[in-house]
Amino acid sequence: MTRAVALAEGALLAKLAAAAVSARLTGLLVEPIEMPPILVEPGASFVTLERGGALRGCVGTLEAIRPLFDDVQRNAVRAMRDPRLPPVTTDDWPDLDVKVSVLTAPEPLPVAGRDELLAVVRPGIDGLIIADGERRATFLPAVWAKLPEPERFLDALLAKAGFTGWPEGLAVRRYESMEFRDPAPRAALMV
Repeated sequence: MTRAVALAEGALLAKLAAAAVSARLTGLLVEPIEMPPILVEPGASFVTLERGGALRGCVGTLEAIRPLFDDVQRNAVRAMRDPRLPPVTTDDWPDLDVKVSVLTAPEPLPVAGRDELLAVVRPGIDGLIIADGERRATFLPAVWAKLPEPERFLDALLAKAGFTGWPEGLAVRRYESMEFRDPAPRAALMV
């Protein structure tokens, strides 16, 4: 992506994500619209679905491999069936907050251990990806709102990946994101 997504473009992405969820719940098709050029460029996104502040699904991609608008719609539908949670239903729809995170390209952080990472991580700004070849996990920058202390953030991320400590050869990358919302309340769906 050559430039940052503007507010209006981000609002459109959030509406597209909500429309994809609605279409999946009702079986109706999303009407195609003309996209601003930046949304047709390859981009990486996460879509988070919450109902009353409780997570209902969060799915995304870390690498830009398809047009951003397509990535958002795809991730919205996939988030409805996040394997960690029960599927999103029409009962969720009126109270469903739809959040879209547009990611910058991940950059390697050459750190040799936990202390080095804690010294360079930027709370509230950095999303992190950790991987050891077999296992990988990420936390979006938005997770800092729930885990504001760097030590707790890192411990939870390591636990998410299934690590009990800092494994040998752990690779770390960081990215930033822009957040956009299409919030509840919503009219009930007719199905």
